[in-house]
Formats: sequence, C-alpha cells, structure tokens
Amino acid sequence: MLLKLLLVTASALLSSLAARRFGHAVGGTLAGLPMIAGPIMGFVLASTPIDDVRAIALATLVCLPATVAHLVVFAWSATRWPWWISLALANVAFFGIGALLPMLALPPAVVCALALAALALGRPLMPRLPVRHGAVDIPNIELACRVAAALFVARLIIRSAGVAPAAFSGLLLAVPITGNVLPCFTLPRYGDAATVALLRGFVRGLSGFGAFFIVLALGLGHAPAWGIYAAAWAAALAVAVSLYALSQRRLARAA
Repeated sequence: MLLKLLLVTASALLSSLAARRFGHAVGGTLAGLPMIAGPIMGFVLASTPIDDVRAIALATLVCLPATVAHLVVFAWSATRWPWWISLALANVAFFGIGALLPMLALPPAVVCALALAALALGRPLMPRLPVRHGAVDIPNIELACRVAAALFVARLIIRSAGVAPAAFSGLLLAVPITGNVLPCFTLPRYGDAATVALLRGFVRGLSGFGAFFIVLALGLGHAPAWGIYAAAWAAALAVAVSLYALSQRRLARAA
C-alpha cells in the first residue's frame, strides 16, 4: 500500500509539473502511462509465478475499455457541466462497463484486440476544442492540493478494496486515480478546452499503458521475464512518444 501511495504521489506531481511546463496535453500523456502500474508489476514479477503475472496483465487489459469510456465521458461532460457532474458520469461509465466485461470471460486474444480497439477509438471520440498550447500557470498550492487529493482517492480505494467482494475489489483497484483527480482541478480553473486537451493526452498515454500490458500478457512465458518487462516499458514509451509526435505534426500542418 505504501508503494502504491508513493507512486500515486509521483504520478500526480510529475504529470502536473509536466502540464505546468509543456501544457495540459503533455501532462495528460504522462499521467496515462503506466507510472503506477508499471513499477508495481515489476515487484509482482519478482515475487509471483509467471502464469499469475500474465493473468494480472490480462485482467488489467479487460478494464482498459472502461477507462477509455471514463475519459471520453468526462471530456464530453466537461463541455456542458461542472466538474462534479462530469466526475460522476465518468465513473458511472467506468463501473458499468468495467463490471460487464470481466463477466464475458473473453479469450486473451479478444481481450487484447478489444483493448486496442478502445484505445484506437478513444481520441477520435473526444470533442475537438481549440486550446492554447504551451506552459500553464499552476500555482504551488494547487500542485499540493492535486497530490493530496490523489493520495486521498488512492487511500480510499485501497481501504474499500480490502472489504469489498473480490470481483468489485479488482474493479476498484483499476480506477484511474489521476484520471479522476487531474480533470477536476483543470476544468474549474482552466476551462473545458484545457480539460479536453488533458484527457486527449491521457488517452495517448493510455495507449502506452495498453502496449505495456499487451507485451506482458503475450510475451511472458515465451522469453526471459525481465527481458519482456523491459520490452514492455520500451513499447509503452515508444507508442506514447510516437503518438505525441504525430499529433504535433498534425498541429503544425493545421497551422
């Protein structure tokens, strides 16, 4: 639990600092990467049989379409309603889809394909709003509040997962913590366009997250475990960086 809380702190802080320096889209991209789940999977890999690690990776991928739905619903809601309504609607989408998909008992290949399809559809389904790119004025007090809120949500989820039924506990642990916290600070202070930019970036980073777990799910058991773990990180970073570079080229052509 301490490890997860420390990783949540690092994720919320680094993503917010990236947004302050480079803009909301970059902050969202960093938040979407496996900054929390990746290191935890490294510890799991060191102490858990390979088949169990593959099962965890597949269980994570099953929840990925629910996470994408959360981000898309939050983005569209943010164009019309305040942050607390957007947050509620996004989590209704997450828990509704996230509770349904594990019940289908899909084979691994279908799980990976469904995760890729959700990621491919995520950004095109986002609203398109003009936003100012570049550095953002995020005061230090807001940075502290973001980290505190992320820690509170993480602590609440971990405690709730400890007493909830097993099936619901797994879904609770898949809740996108930074995806819940950062948009709630962005929307009231910086507006809907900035929030959409953040969430579009989040889907971009989440594509790296998906690549990380697909490599683990398909590669473990077929090659040395730590080599697959390193390849998963390389895939996550390569996907996120490539998608960001592609978006920058599109912006340059549009300008």
